[in-house]
Formats: sequence, C-alpha cells, structure tokens
Amino acid sequence: MTLAAYACDPVDSRGRRYAQAPAITRSEYQRDRDRIVHSSAFRRLVYKTQVFLNHEGDLFRTRLTHSLEVAQLGRSIARSLQLNEDLVEAIALAHDLGHTPFGHAGQDALNDCMAAYGGFEHNRQSLRVVDKLEQRYPQFDGLNLTFETREGILKHCSQANAQAIEKREPGGVGQRFLNLTQPSLEAQLCNLADEIAYNSHDLDDGVRSGLITLDQLQEVALFDDFRRQALAEFPHLQNKAQGRRLLYDALRRMLSAQVEDVIAATTTALQVTAPISADAVRQSAPLVQFSAEMRAKSQALKVFLLRCLYRHPQVMHAMGQAQQVVRSLFVAYLASPQEMAESFTTRSKVAGDAPNAVNAGARVVADYIAGMTDRFAVREHERLMGLKPLSAIAGLE
Repeated sequence: MTLAAYACDPVDSRGRRYAQAPAITRSEYQRDRDRIVHSSAFRRLVYKTQVFLNHEGDLFRTRLTHSLEVAQLGRSIARSLQLNEDLVEAIALAHDLGHTPFGHAGQDALNDCMAAYGGFEHNRQSLRVVDKLEQRYPQFDGLNLTFETREGILKHCSQANAQAIEKREPGGVGQRFLNLTQPSLEAQLCNLADEIAYNSHDLDDGVRSGLITLDQLQEVALFDDFRRQALAEFPHLQNKAQGRRLLYDALRRMLSAQVEDVIAATTTALQVTAPISADAVRQSAPLVQFSAEMRAKSQALKVFLLRCLYRHPQVMHAMGQAQQVVRSLFVAYLASPQEMAESFTTRSKVAGDAPNAVNAGARVVADYIAGMTDRFAVREHERLMGLKPLSAIAGLE
C-alpha cells in the first residue's frame, strides 16, 4: 500500500533508544508490533478488567480483547487515510499495557497510594513497561521500540512527568507535552479508535450484564438512530427474543457510521491543513477527528454510560472493594517488600540504596501491583490479609 506524505514511514523513523540492525523480513513498526505481542505484559491483559471484574462473566471485554478491537478499528481507518497500518496496530496493542488490575478503579486507587511518591498514570506506566519493565533482551531493559510507537503509547502525560521524561530523554517522547505539539496521525488515530471501541463495547457489555436495557438506550441518539434503522430493515427484530440480534445490528451500524465519519472529517482537515510530512503533522492542530455532529453524539453517549453503567451501584460496589484490595496490597508490600516476587524484592533492595530511596521503593511496589491481573491481585490479598472481599465476585470460593 502507498503511504501518504503525512504518514509515518518506517524508513524515516527516529529510531530506537538502543541501535539495532534492521530486521530482514519486517519493517521497524512490524517489529515493534511483534515485540509487543510476545511480551509478558500483553499476555496479562487477558485477565485485566475493562468495566466488569474478570470473573464476573466469560464474555465481557478484557484489556486484551479491547486492545484487539482498537487495533482492528485503527487499521481499517488507517487504510482509508493511507496511514501506516503497522504503526497503528503496534500503538493500539500496547496502549493499555500499563493498566492496573480492576480497570480505572485500580488506577485511581494506585494513584492515591502513590500521591506522595510521584503519582501513577497508566499511560506513563505503559511507556515504563515497554522501556524498562519487560526484560527479554540481554543488551537492554524493555522492548526497545521505535520513537513513533512510544510516542503513540504516551497519549497523556502530566507536565511534571513530561519534564522528568524530557530530562532523561531530551527531545524525546515527553517533549510534545511541554511545547504543546501533536503526535503523529497514527497516534492520533489510535486515541480516537480507543474511544470508539470502548463506547461501543461498554454498551454491549452493559446490556449483557443486565445493568442497561435496550429501552434505556432509546435516549442515546447515537445508538437509537441505528436501532431504528435496523428495525426498519428487519421488522422481526421487534420480537423481544431477538434482542441480542437487534443490539448487535445497531452496534455494527453505529461503529460503521463512526468510522466513516472519522475518515470524512479527517480527510477534510487534511485537505485544509495540507501537511507535507509526518513532522508537519506534529506542528499542526489535531487532525484526526469526528465531525461536530458526531462528536456531540459521542459525548452524549459517554454521559449516558457514566450515569447508567460506570456509576451503577453494582459496579460502584465491586470497584470499591477492588480499590480496597489495591490499597491494602500497596501498604503490605511497602512494609514488607519480601512478600513480592523475587525479582521485585531484589529491585526493592537496590532501590533502598538509591538517593531517593523512599520514592524508588514505592515505585517498585507500584510496578508490581500495576502488572497484576485481577485474579492474581485477589489471591495475593487473600494470602496477605486473610480476607476475601472479592472472592464471591471473582469466582474463587
């Protein structure tokens, strides 16, 4: 496939932190994707939560299935825009590697625990995973990914963390958060594909769980427009027994409409801006976008999901218990680092000799907890505390 002038060409990559000879059979971004897929952190995503705890049901999304859906959507849009599909896929598959167990609830709890030690951001943690925590190569820590993949992984970053990254890596992936420039189009696309994917599959999982009904969804214009279209074409879906088919058909239409909208709106923005290179994209305003109408409908869907799903009493109860697990584990490991896996215990001992030993030791604990799956965190909590607040939910009793 021919790449557009504004796409990221692996031949022009800014390279890797540690120089390596090119692969014979793969481009640099294909090589990144393969390293991500073979990483331990990627495999653990299969047991990490999206909205529902991992054992609340076998068919709910996990971080792994979500990442695959983002990659699929991203590649489809990238092809139409003549962007680099391999780079989009690599970013999409890696973007959640730093997520804690128990979804955003776990992240919020760990951030609270780390407040006095530099905080916790899952995007920064994803970068930390691929830069340091994966240990698969004799020459270096991390996966040694290209600048462009790492740039896309770090989609959000506080000023303080960006400054810390810039100090370690001048002119690197933290710089754009300080000079307020943009990432590549491929990175921008992954960010929007992420939003499209989770809005759609959270609707699906919400209905599957029984916490959201099809009747409730009639107040969501973005979904209801396509529900009506599905019923007009297939009247037999009015039958309550066909509810799943109706849901799937409406969601499929909704996804297609959003993809088509992004392609059209972004094409218009590219025509107006006319960037002549990937670096010119970085100096422009954000270019991968929804139309104004679709953005408003997408925002209304988010508001609905927040009210009816994410803040549903059943979800809030489970997430409250999950947060207590994370907080308890943090306190326990900080007090007794030897309770962690041997490699982290060793790292904790080394951190004890560092100039800022307290912060360094806490960061080791955060790395350990962030890398846990839901079920491993539950088991560790039971081992250390003798308590089982999540056992019934997680199916471990």
